[in-house]
Amino acid sequence: MSFNLQSSKKLFIFLGKSLFTLLEAMIFALLPKQQKNVAGEIVLITGSGSGLGRLLALQFARRGSVLVLWDVNKEGNEETCKMAQEAGVTRVHAYTCDCSQKEEVYRVADQVKKEVGDVSILINNAGIVTGKNFLDCPDELMEKSFDVNFKAHLWTYKAFLPAMIANDHGHLVCISSSAGLVGVNGLADYCASKFAAFGLAESVFVETFVQNQKGIKTTIVCPFFIKTGMFEGCTTACPSLLPILEPEYAAEKIVEAILQEKMYFYMPKFLYFMMFLKSFLPLKTVLLIGDYLDIFHAMDGFLERKKKL
Repeated sequence: MSFNLQSSKKLFIFLGKSLFTLLEAMIFALLPKQQKNVAGEIVLITGSGSGLGRLLALQFARRGSVLVLWDVNKEGNEETCKMAQEAGVTRVHAYTCDCSQKEEVYRVADQVKKEVGDVSILINNAGIVTGKNFLDCPDELMEKSFDVNFKAHLWTYKAFLPAMIANDHGHLVCISSSAGLVGVNGLADYCASKFAAFGLAESVFVETFVQNQKGIKTTIVCPFFIKTGMFEGCTTACPSLLPILEPEYAAEKIVEAILQEKMYFYMPKFLYFMMFLKSFLPLKTVLLIGDYLDIFHAMDGFLERKKKL
């Protein structure tokens, strides 16, 4: 009898909490959640020397954050540093770092801790794309994709998460991709690395939840193609549903999601609907939808960017 009472009590508590969380989500869907203040927060952005990373840096610069910029491209990173200063940032630190090299990540991370302090917002943004079919992609390029797009997240988490836990304050941001949600023709290695990055971020979040580390937040970002040059030549057959995103718009919305402490953020919103359909529709129906939207040929016009890796 006592067992049944205990089980019933547990069930009612579960149902009550579930109802509360659902109502809370509905309210915030209608009324935007207040954005947190990041003035004075130490924000580290990988891949800040160009593209989305640079734009994210400028967004945080305007909000009074202390910027730590990492990129393998020293010249591009210094340019971002200058632009951030012009945007009004008072403290910005640029470091040349190849995030694909574990020892270099740890070395530069130690330098940041000594010279700047404990990173409180970590944005893993650095990424590369080969754009080759699986069997046409050389092994070394596949390994590089994983080193930059996924393994770098392991090393930066290891370097900066302990201080966040000690302070019970921090925010881990994973810039994944829509290609981290569904397989894409011509992006096998890229998809695999982005799926891995998504899985790591989600798993570390679960660890912090189980350990009751409520001060550690996680945001996983999955955008469609962004016009940064990384996916030059790629197309969309349905721009009303799956538009190729403007970089400034994407950066602004990503920062809004971070400041509202959203766990998952997909762009455009049609991706949420696509993932919902994928979860229950028959495979043949999903493939028909993909064929109708011409998603399978989005990479056909891809132009490889000549960039130092």
